[in-house]
Amino acid sequence: MKKYLIFLFSWPLLAGLNNLELNQAISMLKNNNLELRISHFNEQMKAYETAAAKGNHYGKLDVSASGMRSNDAGNVFGFKLQSREANFGDFGAEEFVTSLSSPSGPDYITPPSALNYPETRNHYQTKISYMLPLYTGGKLSEYGRITDALHRMSQWDTQKLMNEKIFQTKKAFYDISLVDNYILNLSKIIQNISHLESIVKSMGEEGYAQEIDLLEVQARRSEAESMYNQAKLNRDLAYQFLSFLLNEEVSSIKKVNEMAPMPKIVSEELESNNIDIQKALLGLKITQMAMKVEKANYLPTIGAFGEYGSADDEMWNEFRDKDSYTVGIQLKWNIFNGGIDAANLEKAKVNHLKVQNEVSLAKSGIGLKVKKLETEILSKNADVKNYQKQLRFARKVYENYRSRYKEGIVSISDVLMKQSKELEVLLKLLTLKNERNTKIFELNSILNTGGNV
Repeated sequence: MKKYLIFLFSWPLLAGLNNLELNQAISMLKNNNLELRISHFNEQMKAYETAAAKGNHYGKLDVSASGMRSNDAGNVFGFKLQSREANFGDFGAEEFVTSLSSPSGPDYITPPSALNYPETRNHYQTKISYMLPLYTGGKLSEYGRITDALHRMSQWDTQKLMNEKIFQTKKAFYDISLVDNYILNLSKIIQNISHLESIVKSMGEEGYAQEIDLLEVQARRSEAESMYNQAKLNRDLAYQFLSFLLNEEVSSIKKVNEMAPMPKIVSEELESNNIDIQKALLGLKITQMAMKVEKANYLPTIGAFGEYGSADDEMWNEFRDKDSYTVGIQLKWNIFNGGIDAANLEKAKVNHLKVQNEVSLAKSGIGLKVKKLETEILSKNADVKNYQKQLRFARKVYENYRSRYKEGIVSISDVLMKQSKELEVLLKLLTLKNERNTKIFELNSILNTGGNV
């Protein structure tokens, strides 16, 4: 009973989505698709890189605290100086004064013990330091713009990926709808073959048909049933792929029209909407920024720094009485580095020229691709209409030959040949519609009809 209750409560969670509409699927795709989630994470990382690059304008503030213990003569004397506690005794003054009263006179030769052999001393130092770039020849500003452009580029990448996933989702919906229709037609064909089989059996009982006729009809029915089962498997595979895209189990969809609508093509809007063109234009701007970065290597850099701190043999003891500060400014200007800067600048200029040509190529290439797809779609439209007529004709011919078979005018092979022609035209029509829809969705992706990010 307990196991039954667990299953009962968990069943709604395991059940797949039913009668899912295309618009609902696209909304779910934008929120649930794992590849899109990963792409959004890449966007966030690029945004943080932009913030990090812009943060360089504000300099760097550090706080440090250190503790040391030493009996090294140089260290101990330095500790005392930093703690503002050095005195003449540290130089051996007391020992020298004592030697003045000696019968042998002042001792100028013996090293002072207090200076060379000091007692072990603790040293604690706390510092606050701040470094600020005042002038970098525009490097920091360009780095900030470049990272900002790279963040924008990641958004274009996400939009392009989203268009691709919408393409795949729409295609899955239309594929399932087409296969459903194909399965429906196959089931009618199987029914017609079964009906023909009954006719052959009746005619055989009356001596008007041979056993080979019945076997031939049964073989054709087996062939049609095999195609029927294969179509169902293909539909299941399409559902599995749709579930993968949405990251949620889908059991059934609301069927769409078998023919996807043709998008409106506005040449003036193509350049401003197409993602590949926008990425190429953005890449061109980045190369311009990169040239400015290389030109900045010929300019000086100026930076300021300040430091405040205190030191003592006890942590934070008499901090204000023993504090100190240091401020300064530094100018650095590279005069010669073997022509490296010149080579890098020329390389950036060549890259800029290359990307200019890539932009022109992207514009002409995308325009040509749109024209090609438009022509192919129009051609497929004409082919679909043609095969729809052929299918209607093939069905009429089959019905005619079936009636003539009853009258003994034609053989069962003739009837099955006409039925085979109907099946052939049906399959070709399905393929044409699928190819046409695929090109429609590809065109939609290029036009970026969903709008910019």
